[in-house]
Amino acid sequence: MSDNGAVLQGDQPLLRTTGLVLVMNTAKGRGVFATQDIPRGTVVEVSPVLIFTEEEVEKHTQHTCLQHYTYYWPSESGRTMTQALALGLGSMFNHSTRDQNVGWKRNTETEVIVYIALRDIKAGEELCISYGSVRLWFEDVDANANGEDIGVDENDTGGETLAELELSGLGKMDL
Repeated sequence: MSDNGAVLQGDQPLLRTTGLVLVMNTAKGRGVFATQDIPRGTVVEVSPVLIFTEEEVEKHTQHTCLQHYTYYWPSESGRTMTQALALGLGSMFNHSTRDQNVGWKRNTETEVIVYIALRDIKAGEELCISYGSVRLWFEDVDANANGEDIGVDENDTGGETLAELELSGLGKMDL
């Protein structure tokens, strides 16, 4: 950023939409809820990330509760994945198997995750992302609420969430 406050090329503006609240006691634990309607396509949050080295993940992160709040992130070599912790609300969005209303896309250039409303979100509704189609480490409250056994899905996206597929064209965000 320049001395006069102008954003320079390569800088990533940070953003959070208004009308969000962190609710402490839900069936899923803490969760992010809308206090006002949020239109489809709204940038909900731009969260900077702290990227852990593969060694840090192996020796520390995977042995702490941080493991449950991190995102896979390409390692420095680009050949393997490591972990990154999203700051702000990024690590507070809960999972929904069937009802995610927020998509996310990592931007490795500016080291942020951009969260965007996939559909209109009503006031009072929880904002949920998909953690992907990998095996979950917790009981899936959404699936179990309907008495469903998710099992194998013939429409599996191969590890990409619906949100990632919809947002796959996102690159650097001009906010």
